[in-house]
Amino acid sequence: MSVNTNTWNRLRYTFYLPIYDLIADRIFRKHRKRSIELLQVHPDDAILIVGAGTGLDLPYLKGYTRITANDITPGMITKLKARAEQLAIPVEAHVMDGQKLSYPDNSFDAVVLHLIIAVIPDPVACIREVERVLKPSGTVVVFDKFLPDGQKPSLLRRLFNQVASTLFSDVNRSIGNIVSHTSLQMELNEPAAFGGTFRIVRLRKPL
Repeated sequence: MSVNTNTWNRLRYTFYLPIYDLIADRIFRKHRKRSIELLQVHPDDAILIVGAGTGLDLPYLKGYTRITANDITPGMITKLKARAEQLAIPVEAHVMDGQKLSYPDNSFDAVVLHLIIAVIPDPVACIREVERVLKPSGTVVVFDKFLPDGQKPSLLRRLFNQVASTLFSDVNRSIGNIVSHTSLQMELNEPAAFGGTFRIVRLRKPL
């Protein structure tokens, strides 16, 4: 990770901020809801949302009392705090790099990774940090776009990714390859939006 990369992420998502909810909520609303349902957590469990954006996951976490959220873009966190206040949901929110979390080991019962693994510069660093802060037997849900495991991207897809990865997100990442750098166990991998291009994945940290 470089400072320049982090600066670019802050800049581009600050630029997208006025239209972010329009795109990221309406299209993916039911998939966010489904993913959070798969967390299988209790109301008093400690839940972390990495790359939380403007807080579009919060409506599906009503009744939960120990929510922590972070994002690298200050403007996103400002909108997230306003949304949490409007929904009367207690949230501890921080501006933070998902590749280097400042939380202690074994801090959370569950982690939400929605539309972040394909965006963050180093997804392996991110998932390793998630593994570190997750309690043993804790769960992680991932909702994002992935290349099918074992499939190599076509020339056209590689060319398209040169633009997509700069403006939006990487379209050629493999969730299986990313998770293989951890001890996390994949319990579920189901198709979601756009014919399975987006998937919902549940992971568990061993005891």
